[in-house]
Amino acid sequence: MTLHWLWYVLAALLVIVGIVGSVLPALPGVPLVFIGLLLAAWADDFQHVGAWTLILLGALAVLAIAIDFIAGVLGAKKVGASRQAVIGAALGTLVGIFLGLPGIVFGPFVGALLGELLAGGTWRKAGGVGVGAWLGFVVGSLAKLGLCGVMLGIFAFAFALG
Repeated sequence: MTLHWLWYVLAALLVIVGIVGSVLPALPGVPLVFIGLLLAAWADDFQHVGAWTLILLGALAVLAIAIDFIAGVLGAKKVGASRQAVIGAALGTLVGIFLGLPGIVFGPFVGALLGELLAGGTWRKAGGVGVGAWLGFVVGSLAKLGLCGVMLGIFAFAFALG
């Protein structure tokens, strides 16, 4: 096996791990998918996939990351969360990133719950707001997975046409 094919194998591994990371929040899924696709294009000397396609893929990666971050906040807001709960969901998401899988999964919930309680909400309302933030997190994960699929489709289409 030549070094050329090893680059393709590494690119494929990055894409696979990235797709898994789009569902399991402990891994930076979308950036890994993008890096894998970029590596595959580079291994081909950009003959099939050029700059415009890579710019589009990069824009989709940034969009997926933004959706993932915003989804928990919007989920809390959708169920009538206070301003403090929305801020709590955002902070819970950020802090959760540094606490591994449990922090990432439960961070938006806990942040929204605590924010709503600090705003004077009842435990019942705070629990509902926390669930809304968590559902936003789930929707964000599904959106990331979908955008990774779109990125792969665009790459495959460009590779086939190039």
